[in-house]
Amino acid sequence: MNNRLLLKEQLQTKLDQVQTKSDGSPVTNLQLDKSLVAELEQLTTELENCNPNPRPLLYATDLLAGAWQLKYSTAREIRALASLPLGLTVGKVYQVINVTNKQFFNLALVKHSLGLISGYVKVTASFEPATENVSPPLNRRINVDFDKRYLAIEKILGINTPQLNPFKIVPANNPQGRTATLDITYLDETLRIGRGGDESLFILNKSADIPE
Repeated sequence: MNNRLLLKEQLQTKLDQVQTKSDGSPVTNLQLDKSLVAELEQLTTELENCNPNPRPLLYATDLLAGAWQLKYSTAREIRALASLPLGLTVGKVYQVINVTNKQFFNLALVKHSLGLISGYVKVTASFEPATENVSPPLNRRINVDFDKRYLAIEKILGINTPQLNPFKIVPANNPQGRTATLDITYLDETLRIGRGGDESLFILNKSADIPE
C-alpha cells in the first residue's frame, strides 16, 4: 500500500472512531477534545500533500460531480446544526454537485428526537472557478454564490405533508465583505477534502445514496 492510500485509510478509520452516533450526522471539532482535533488536522494535511488531483477543476470534474456525504467539519454553519431548537436533531448532510450547470445544493436531513416530524434544510448555490488572487496550484478554488434556503417538513407523525415541503423559501446568506470560496484540496473517487475561505474544513465521502 502506498503512502497516500495508507494515510487515507488512517483518516477514514479515525473518522469512523470519532463518529458515536448512528444517524450519519457529521462530526464537528466542537464534539472532540483538542488532541483528536489536532490528530485529524495532521492526517488531513498529510493526505492533502498527496493529492492525486491537484487541479480538479481542470482535469477531474468527473470525480467532483455527484452526491457527497459530509463526515467531518469545523465550519460554523455545520457546528450550528448540533444545537437545533424544539428537539430537532440533524442527520445526514449531503452536497450534490452538478458540474455541467456549475450548481450545487447542500442538504441537511432533520427530524425530531421523538420522531414527531422529519424534514430538511436545503441551500442552493452556483459556483465559478476562481481566476483572481489565486495562489498555486490553480484550478482548485471555486467562488460560491449562495442562492436560496429551503425549509421543509416532509412528515408529521409518519404522515406525508406535501403542503409543507417546503414551507419556507428565503434568500441564502453570503458572507459580507468577501466572496465565499472553497479550495478543493484533495479529490479521488471516494474522498473529497475542502477548505473554506474562513479556514473551515470539510471532509466528505462519495455517496451512492443520491437525495432527490
